[in-house]
Amino acid sequence: MEAHLRVVGPMNGKFVFHKRPDGTIDKGKVVCLECKKEFAYHRSSSSLAYHLNAKHPAASAATASSEDVSNIASQSKAFRQTKLENTPRMSKSATDKLTNVIAKWIAMNCRPINIVEDEGLTEVLQIASNDPSYKPPCRTTVMTKISKMYDGEKKNKLEILAEDSPNCVAITGDHWTSAGNHSYFGVTGHFIDSEWNLNSFALTVMRTETRHFADKCAEQFLKVANDWGIENKISTIGTDSAANMLAAMRALPYEHIACNAHILQRTITVCLDSSGFVGVLAKCRKIVGHFKQSPASTTELNQQQVALGKKSDQLIQDVPTRWNSTLAMVSRLLCNREAVQATLDQQNHRLVLPTEAEWAKLQRLELLLEPCKYVTELLGGEAYVSCSVVLPAFRHLYRVMDITDDDPAYVVKFKNAFQKDLAARRANGNEIWFEVATALDPRFKDLKCLPREKREQVWTILENMLQAAEPRRADSLQPSTEDDGPAQKKRRSELLLGSDSDSEDGIESGELQRYRAEPSISIDDCPLQWWYAHSGVYEKLSVLAQKYLASPATSVPCERLFSLAGHIVQKKRAALLPENVTRLVCLSDWLRKKKLDTCGQHSCCVICSLLE
Repeated sequence: MEAHLRVVGPMNGKFVFHKRPDGTIDKGKVVCLECKKEFAYHRSSSSLAYHLNAKHPAASAATASSEDVSNIASQSKAFRQTKLENTPRMSKSATDKLTNVIAKWIAMNCRPINIVEDEGLTEVLQIASNDPSYKPPCRTTVMTKISKMYDGEKKNKLEILAEDSPNCVAITGDHWTSAGNHSYFGVTGHFIDSEWNLNSFALTVMRTETRHFADKCAEQFLKVANDWGIENKISTIGTDSAANMLAAMRALPYEHIACNAHILQRTITVCLDSSGFVGVLAKCRKIVGHFKQSPASTTELNQQQVALGKKSDQLIQDVPTRWNSTLAMVSRLLCNREAVQATLDQQNHRLVLPTEAEWAKLQRLELLLEPCKYVTELLGGEAYVSCSVVLPAFRHLYRVMDITDDDPAYVVKFKNAFQKDLAARRANGNEIWFEVATALDPRFKDLKCLPREKREQVWTILENMLQAAEPRRADSLQPSTEDDGPAQKKRRSELLLGSDSDSEDGIESGELQRYRAEPSISIDDCPLQWWYAHSGVYEKLSVLAQKYLASPATSVPCERLFSLAGHIVQKKRAALLPENVTRLVCLSDWLRKKKLDTCGQHSCCVICSLLE
């Protein structure tokens, strides 16, 4: 009877099922024949093997077969006290380093803070770190790291601005409305350091609650200047030509540079609205809208493009506030003219296609707008000197807009309107600043972009500046008793324009004459590198060059800052605190600029094909 009660398996002969008092068998319990101890049994002999091997090794070895022994040993090994595997874990220093990298990545690439809670990111980091137990830092930790990073970067920039070099800082400023309908005031700073590198970075993107009246705008500029300790170093302020900004600049003791890109684009808009291109542009917008509103039509257009051996490019709709978008629309339509016509021929539509004469108009318009696009992009750069390029670039545009005998009436009308409107908008600009900057650029110091009679006036202004430099330095040792307000600024300009000094005997005049005798450098070369090599020879002129060449020609750097802010203050992040917006936008700008070449010699090369 007992044989039938034995447990079948590797423990056969050493354990039997428990027998209840009524004689029935309890297959949930077994009894060890050696020590009569009861064990729970659930069809697994692991615990039984462990007991036999631990308490009765002799009996187990005497009765078990070689196969039984191997099975018992493997089961015994598997069910001994569990030991932690020697899996690699990240050290505290490595974890801190990874946390800093994550915070930097989030700040520089405008990622949302809650991305650290993403399960996919956690899995990627665990695999990359070879640590299955790694968990990304929480949102609070990341924001703390970003704040410390912002404070450290800002401290470094404050120390740079507090040094004697730079002696002049140019700023640009404008207002922006976020996706949450909040108003922000952005300011960027630009200067040339002692190594003749052009530096450009964000100063602030701060929340404003007041209306954009002129006095409030002036107060905001002064607040930013005081916060950064540059109120006595500001040379120019660049803004758009809005009435409130112009009024604010008249109340400030600084030179004003109106955004040349805004001026040019506004001129283009006015000329297109008053020229013979209105009708054909309206047809183009309807054609583009037809394909934009219908995915099926777009698919058919792509098929026609492939059949004609062209790229499957989408048509572009022009937007009034987007620069060069009209040119982009016209160019894309001209490139895909055959594909568009073939697609529309297969459809039932009510569109009125351009005639052959109107297609010819579009080709003429493309030729007129291409140089304007190049000039806009050229003057909008901030990694290279742009202020000295304004006059040569506009001179190039005036040559493009010269009327020829082959021009049809609508082109003549456009060119006349363009020249008149652009000249009127530039009439109240700071032309003296651009003239001096052009003279101090060794690429354009021959001043061929100016009329002959005006060239000597520019050199006279420069000579007066050099003669006034030494007394001004001596006076700077004494405390100033007069505010350098708008009236004082106006008197300085009148002094420079009204002087008829012809003296060439002083050291400064000799320095200027030697500079004029220098050969002009190639248009491909970087003017800052030239001044770096010659600053010791032209000591006083180099100070003026640092001041005038640092000013940007446009307020595009500020617009670019707002584009960056738009990636951060999105609809899902519209409730960001104002101080966090400032930290995230400025830190992202600073980290990105670290990877750029501040001199931008390669960027100067684009001028060659445009202005030669």
